[in-house]
Amino acid sequence: MKILIFGATGMIGQGVLRECLRDPDVRAVTAVGRSASGGQHAKLRDVIHRDLHELHAIEPELTGTDACFFCLGVTSAGMSEAEYERVTYGIAAAAAETLVQVNGDMTFVFVSGAGADSSERGRVMWARIKGKSENMVLRLFRRGYVFRPAVVQPTHGIRSRTPLYNVAYSLGRPLMPLVRTMFPGYVLTTEEIGRAMLIVARNGAPKRLLESRDIKALIEPGREATSSSS
Repeated sequence: MKILIFGATGMIGQGVLRECLRDPDVRAVTAVGRSASGGQHAKLRDVIHRDLHELHAIEPELTGTDACFFCLGVTSAGMSEAEYERVTYGIAAAAAETLVQVNGDMTFVFVSGAGADSSERGRVMWARIKGKSENMVLRLFRRGYVFRPAVVQPTHGIRSRTPLYNVAYSLGRPLMPLVRTMFPGYVLTTEEIGRAMLIVARNGAPKRLLESRDIKALIEPGREATSSSS
């Protein structure tokens, strides 16, 4: 497989990139972003592009891929609705609309978040915009999927680009085994998310909108996936 990753420098993106590079079925990985991914591997190629809202200039670099893992995201804290929509929906739409033209049969996995609002009419700003982005991906791609992780545990030395998140993860690390035991369907590691994306790229998934329990069920087939989806 040839994989395209947006947001490979973020916490989830780092985990997805790691799993892609480790997977023997993945022949090549292209990481698109405003800066280099920081990874070093024979299979990895960085495409640095400053304006992610306009991708026509790098369209040749995006062709010939089997799947796109869209992991780019920002916190809505301190942002206006217009600013947050421009980043969250705007960049996702630019990527999806470009890729569907060059390869509409590819698998496109969009990383959203638990609590996203598919109706696009709720009171919570970030949830509405995430829901709008989800709907766009599912509408454009026949093999489009949405991941809605709840609690994400960074592993293998991966760190968030948001300092406050790193503090929270550091303080919460001793409690994580207990949380995973008590709420096994709600905690995913960055490794598990990456592995699940590769499974979806190979085989698809029973649902197109996957909550944490559904994602867990992909990598642990014996676990019943009971979360709701559309």
